Amino acid sequence: MRIAFFSTKNYDRRFFNESNTGHELFFHEPRLTADTVALAKGFEAVCVFVNDVIDRQVISELSADGLKIVALRCAGFNNVDLNAANEFGVKVVRVPAYSPYAVAEHTFGIILSLNRQLHKAYNRVREGDFRLDGLLGFDLHGRTIGVIGTGRIGECVCRIALGFGCKVIASDSIRNSACEALGVTYVDTARLLSESDIVTLHCPLAPETHHLINDAVIEQMKPGVMLINSSRGAIIDTQAVIRGLKSGQIGSLGIDVYEEEADLFFEDLSGSVIQDDVFARLQTFPNVFITGHQGFFTKDALIQIASTTLQNISEIEAGQDCGNEVRPRTS
Repeated sequence: MRIAFFSTKNYDRRFFNESNTGHELFFHEPRLTADTVALAKGFEAVCVFVNDVIDRQVISELSADGLKIVALRCAGFNNVDLNAANEFGVKVVRVPAYSPYAVAEHTFGIILSLNRQLHKAYNRVREGDFRLDGLLGFDLHGRTIGVIGTGRIGECVCRIALGFGCKVIASDSIRNSACEALGVTYVDTARLLSESDIVTLHCPLAPETHHLINDAVIEQMKPGVMLINSSRGAIIDTQAVIRGLKSGQIGSLGIDVYEEEADLFFEDLSGSVIQDDVFARLQTFPNVFITGHQGFFTKDALIQIASTTLQNISEIEAGQDCGNEVRPRTS
């Protein structure tokens, strides 16, 4: 099958070419949007990432030209109009579990860096400054970590937190029996917010989780809480979080995602002036640690993403049922 890839970098081309066993792969650097849809004309499948926009207009245009498959090389699918895909007979597939370990481990990398000021310490030592002032952290052992969302990634986060000797409480509409067996206690969200020294988010972006972290929710948090988001940017209301940082209600913030990241992340903007004033404001806080959607980025994860994505496409092409197909919700 001829597949048009969007939002690609050198590492995408490398791992997909290494995993390919018969498809024709065509790689494009731009995101797939209504403005770039012409690049996908004539292809039976498009392979897209988190910031591509596969809305009704894009699906309508491409389905008229023979599109059969939208293959997401990620777990989230909030950027695809599933109802339009279903209407136009386009199959949507994803990679639900490329490496939960990669994201969970990166989450704790952010927690440790933010708590122990590792990024600041590194820069100081490079400059010959060996003072410890301003680098004071706290023991993770004995602290309470609240995990919102206990799917595959959330479960891995719980395991790591327990390994540090933390008390782990969790909130999810569906309880994970593996987490319960580990000793994780499920509580309602209000209790989790009020008791947690660290709150870390691992839920998908859906209408009910959009701006899940807002002014009212922040007010329920333990004063000085550490807030971590390595799931989807729009789960937190960034303006509300800025207000929480200014008031001190949020003691520190670590994010690997940002709700307006599409025009920022995965690109080299070091020679440009960042035009996003909200993001620029975040960067001014000394207690904010940001990485650019890096959590998934391990060799193991990229191998799994490539092989699963191509397998999904092969199964659909062969007329087989694909366990990773995504369908619209039924009322």
